[in-house]
Amino acid sequence: MKTAALQQVRSNNRPREHSIVKTIVAVIAGLVTWIIVATVINLPLRAGWPHYHDAETAFNFTLGMKLARLVLGALSSLCGGFVAGWITRGSTMAATALGIVLLALFVPNHYLLWDKFPVWYHLTFLISLFPLTLLGAALSNRNRR
Repeated sequence: MKTAALQQVRSNNRPREHSIVKTIVAVIAGLVTWIIVATVINLPLRAGWPHYHDAETAFNFTLGMKLARLVLGALSSLCGGFVAGWITRGSTMAATALGIVLLALFVPNHYLLWDKFPVWYHLTFLISLFPLTLLGAALSNRNRR
């Protein structure tokens, strides 16, 4: 009798454990996707935009460069959220966790660079991370239907 009850408890926990592992994998994959997309978009900016690389090393961007970097961040967040949502089949838990991780990673960096960029730039980037990640996950869910 005890063995059957123990087996029942174990079998009930398997889907939950699987869900947690899947969420962790989705967050990691979303973060890796964010980094890859940002890198892939940034490379042509460096190669094709005169003085962009110099501005990048000195944190002395023109308005157009700042806007391009915000678009880069937005597309990276959408893609990261999309991948997290795709892996978890539309669950928002992974995208929510990914948004929190992205904020946790970028808030300290933006704090250290606060005097290098205008306030609107920091706020636009940081405030957009979470909702764009969720939107990416929602788009992956919509794409499944």
